[in-house]
Amino acid sequence: MEKKNIDWANLGFGYVQTDKRFVSNYKDGAWDEGALISDANVVISECAGVLQYSQSCFEGMKAYTTEDGHIVTFRPDLNAQRMEDSCRRLEMPVFPQDRFVDAVCQTVAANEAYVPPYGSGATLYIRPYMFGSDAVIGVSPATEYQFRVFVTQVGPYFKGGVKPLTIRVSDYDRAAPHGTGHIKAGLNYAMSLYPIMEAHRQGFDENLYLDPATRTKVEETGGANFLFVTKDNKVVTPKSGSILPSITRRSLVAVARDYLGLEVEEREVYLEEVKDFAECGLCGTAAVISPVGRINDHGKEICFPSGMEKMGPVIQKLYDTLTGIQMGRIQAPEGWIKVIK
Repeated sequence: MEKKNIDWANLGFGYVQTDKRFVSNYKDGAWDEGALISDANVVISECAGVLQYSQSCFEGMKAYTTEDGHIVTFRPDLNAQRMEDSCRRLEMPVFPQDRFVDAVCQTVAANEAYVPPYGSGATLYIRPYMFGSDAVIGVSPATEYQFRVFVTQVGPYFKGGVKPLTIRVSDYDRAAPHGTGHIKAGLNYAMSLYPIMEAHRQGFDENLYLDPATRTKVEETGGANFLFVTKDNKVVTPKSGSILPSITRRSLVAVARDYLGLEVEEREVYLEEVKDFAECGLCGTAAVISPVGRINDHGKEICFPSGMEKMGPVIQKLYDTLTGIQMGRIQAPEGWIKVIK
C-alpha cells in the first residue's frame, strides 16, 4: 500500500486522525463482534459511567516498520494482560486477550498507509481503551461498555537529540496504598495533571513520586517507571505494589540481563540512596528510556555523574539494544515481536 504524503521527519508527538478505528460494544453481558469504522466521534449518554464516575482504562503501544519492511508491534500480549488487570480492578468486563491483540492488528493493518517508513524516526502510536457507556446516576458500575482502538502517527520523542531531564521530588501522592496505582486507569492520570503542570511552572520536566505510605521510597513519575544504574553497572528498578508494571521497563530488565550480561535488582529503592547511583532513566512507550540528569529534592540537588548532555553509557546501550530489537536490527526473544504485515 502506498504511504500517505506525510512529512515523516517533522511529525510532532500528538493526535492526528487516521482512516479507521476498531469498535466493539458490550451489552446484555456479552461483547459484540466489533468492526472497523471510519467515524472518529464517540457518541454516549450525558450520564455515561465514564463521565460520572471515571470508569475507564487504556493502553499505549506502537507499531513499527522494521529493517526488512515488515509492520510489527511489540509485546501486545502484555498490553492485553495489563488491560485485563485494569478491567477487573475497575469492575469492567474483560475484553478477551486474543481479541485485544487481533483488534490492534486489524486497526494497524487498516491504517497501513500511516505507518512511518523505517529509518524515519517516527512510529504509529496505538491507543486501545475502554469505558462505561450507558447512563449511571447511582454510584455503581456501568452495564454497557465500549472498547476501541485508534492509531496516530507520531514523531520521535527526542526531537533534536536527547536532553536529560530535570525532575523534582513531589509533595503529592501519585497513588494510595492498596489503591489503583498498579493499573492503567484514566483516573490516575487525571490526578497527575495538576502536579505535572505545577512542576512545569517551576521549571521541572517531571515529578518523582514517593511511596504513599512512608514517603521514603522511590515509586515512579506520572507516566513512567524508574531505572537506575549503580557505579558498578548494576541495573536497579524500584519494587512496589502501587507502581504500574511498565512493559518497556520489564523489557529493558530482560535486555540488561540477557543481552548485556548485567546484574539486575528489582527492590525497594530509598530516596536517600538515589544520590549514590551513576545513571537514572524513565521507562515508557513514548521514549523507551529518557535519561534523567538531575533531581531536585526541595532545593537539594542530586546530580548524576552521567550529566546533563547525553544518556549515560549503560542507559544508551539499553536504549540502542531495545530499539534495535523493535526495529528488527537485533534478534528478538521469542514472542516479543508480533508481525502484522
